Amino acid sequence: MGKKIIQFVLALVVLGLAYYVYVLISTPIKFENEQKVREAAVIERIKDIRTAERTFKSKYQRFTGDFDTLINFVLTEQMEGERKKIDEDDSVAMAQAKKKYGRRFKNVEKFTFSVKDSLFKHLTPEQVAELRYVPYTGNKTEYILEAGMLATESKVVIPVVECRTPYIAFLDTVAYRQEVINLVDNMKNNFNRYPGIMFGSMERGNNEAGNWE
Repeated sequence: MGKKIIQFVLALVVLGLAYYVYVLISTPIKFENEQKVREAAVIERIKDIRTAERTFKSKYQRFTGDFDTLINFVLTEQMEGERKKIDEDDSVAMAQAKKKYGRRFKNVEKFTFSVKDSLFKHLTPEQVAELRYVPYTGNKTEYILEAGMLATESKVVIPVVECRTPYIAFLDTVAYRQEVINLVDNMKNNFNRYPGIMFGSMERGNNEAGNWE
């Protein structure tokens, strides 16, 4: 009887050790897979924010650090563009136009277009309104958005923008607490990088580069 109990206890110990090893190996893999999925969603949305900011700048020569202003811009404003009236490779059409209008002929015409319908056709108005929110936060956490003007070393004043969100905002810090701690520590102390997803910089002009690129 005593021998069977010992064997049973040993079997439990072996099973326990096997489960421990399984968790030890599988947890980092699961975390890495989940991190990739969540990062992809965060990056997709922050790219749309960047597109909106660049379009805003092309009209107002500055960026905005206010999401209400940015979202209203995307949903309601128009932009002006230019396009060729006639394909310049169409020599016959070009000759006819020049003959008809003479020196008054200009092969460029201006047109207006909706920011929403041209650049954000892939989003519904409701999705545009949610651009400020970081995915996987239940629309409770917003991206950190800053904008301003910066004097460069050559004394040129340029508009700058920065948008970011830390890993701890959108990764599962409950199921993968230690993995997130390790990731943040690695980014900060070993790579000297922002521990999260971001584009732009308030300290230097970098053409709104993203740290995932």
